[in-house]
Amino acid sequence: MNEYRNFGVTVKLTLAAVFAALVFIVTSQIPPIPIPATSGYFNVGETIIYVAALLFGSLVGALSGGIGAMLADMYLGFSVFAPGTLVIKGAEGTIVGLLNLKLRKYIPNPTVCAVVSVTVGGLEMVAGYFLYEQLVLGYPYAVALAEVPFNIVQMLVGLAIAVPIMHAVLRVFPQLKS
Repeated sequence: MNEYRNFGVTVKLTLAAVFAALVFIVTSQIPPIPIPATSGYFNVGETIIYVAALLFGSLVGALSGGIGAMLADMYLGFSVFAPGTLVIKGAEGTIVGLLNLKLRKYIPNPTVCAVVSVTVGGLEMVAGYFLYEQLVLGYPYAVALAEVPFNIVQMLVGLAIAVPIMHAVLRVFPQLKS
């Protein structure tokens, strides 16, 4: 079992706070690209959510993703998305962390586990924003659908950056491996 699974609550909450700050910084300070059709934006903060969940599990992934991304929404003036972001990005971090943990028991290749976990978690994010825009914000189907390709690209960019970071961290800190 991973040593980080034995971390106490204080360490897990500290990791979540650090990663939430990183999600906020990366999301808000690496220039986000506005999506005019939906008033949303494309960003690379996804990367940090994936790294947190892959390395430290679902709790750290959920808290850092939900809180960090929600704060970035509010800071950048996209407050209408903040409640949805808290839930959607929190669920995304949870899914990536839990699925990665489960897959590592059956699949010895950490890259395969990470790619599958991030893909499933990322698809939840894509579906979550589509549904949030339609059901909560009342956007027409076509408008909500316009953001789907951007969110898919956001997921793929996050995946492409997060997996090499995960491998680099695991080389330096092999005790995080299962």
